Amino acid sequence: MAQRSEVRRQTLHIAVGAIALSLAWLTWPHAALMAVVAIGFNLLILPRISPGVFRAGDLDRPWASGIVLYPLAVLGLILVFRHRLDLATAAWGVLAAGDGMATLVGTTVRSARLPWNREKSVAGLLAFVVAATVAAVGLLAWTAGTPVSTWMIVTGVLAALVAGLVETIPIRLDDNISVPTAAAVVFWSATMVDAGLVLERWSDIRDIVAYGLAVNAGVALIGWLARTVTIPGAITGACIGTVVVAGAGWAGWALLMLTFLVASACTRLGHARKAAAGIAEDRGGRRGPGNAIANTGLAAWASAIAMGLQDPTPAWLVATAALATAGSDTVASEIGKAYGKTTWLVTRFTRVPPGTTGAVSVEGTIAGLLSAALLAGAGAWLGLVAAWTVALIAIAATLASLAEGVLGATLEDRGILNNDTLNFVNASIGAALTFGVWRWWA
Repeated sequence: MAQRSEVRRQTLHIAVGAIALSLAWLTWPHAALMAVVAIGFNLLILPRISPGVFRAGDLDRPWASGIVLYPLAVLGLILVFRHRLDLATAAWGVLAAGDGMATLVGTTVRSARLPWNREKSVAGLLAFVVAATVAAVGLLAWTAGTPVSTWMIVTGVLAALVAGLVETIPIRLDDNISVPTAAAVVFWSATMVDAGLVLERWSDIRDIVAYGLAVNAGVALIGWLARTVTIPGAITGACIGTVVVAGAGWAGWALLMLTFLVASACTRLGHARKAAAGIAEDRGGRRGPGNAIANTGLAAWASAIAMGLQDPTPAWLVATAALATAGSDTVASEIGKAYGKTTWLVTRFTRVPPGTTGAVSVEGTIAGLLSAALLAGAGAWLGLVAAWTVALIAIAATLASLAEGVLGATLEDRGILNNDTLNFVNASIGAALTFGVWRWWA
């Protein structure tokens, strides 16, 4: 009975996505009004006339149910992409078809479980990527009124793959929020890339990727032998390093390596003390794929975008800020756990033991600020960013770490976000603050 209800819910989830076709004729205010009406209907009327479409417990707080968050996410897409409704419909298609088909196939087809989330299956992930790609590309072409192009397909596959992987992260953040957000970021990023420029540079990119892959494979092997990374972490790191080389050159790669070395060194500082207190990093401080993506994934994404820009300066700034923020956060956390005398919880300003989620210390904060300045200064010395942005990046990184402390204290303990997700959010906040001020100032 429960499975039959879930099938009905997911079938409805997919079918509602067909409404996205109407955005080809609607203006954004009309589309937004339609989403607002849907939110009101699902929140106030649907629980009374069809309570069976809600999951157990959702009727106690329908405002937090996926059925209400779905149109709320659509409203967000429409408002963000009000001048590019084709992008809103594409992300909506990923949410409707991808998320729905992943559940339908994942619960009915027997297949291997994903190693990072045993509740998700390979079949479900594949179904997500295929269905989301078809829906996104079709809706993108339909709403834009243009034929399907190679670039549309490439973008659709990337959006489906990224959103599909995000959907498998073992956190309690509702998929109706995380999936369209991930897809929207990919589609927005694609608008900045000149596909023709990428084709012109393809031979050069291909050569540097080959060299970069060889170098990064060697570095990953050394890292594994030195017990600083796991095997999956080494493979992921090698891929990220190769992308950074291709988009930000060897200067970007040097900053990436420096960030990793600084973070690894601080993780090992005071390890005996942290281990005795039970607050040392898992696996003896060895970094896994989640750590690599969380701390350097945004820098790799910005580097990939730089390949298609005439002026890569904005992308290099984002990559530098993301690395400096991630590195400084690790330094602040590890120094605070090892040497912090007084640790405070950000949300209540009360003293808590070192290692408490969302806690900060004076020693850790100062160390984080200095390390952010060091990494940003290295980025300036390498020619990735202007010298005047060093202070900007350091301040943004420190503010991002404080914001992460608030999110950690409020969301991580409840399982809505995990540590890797928080680290990615932290790097994103630091990069966004830096880019926003830079764009306003410049």
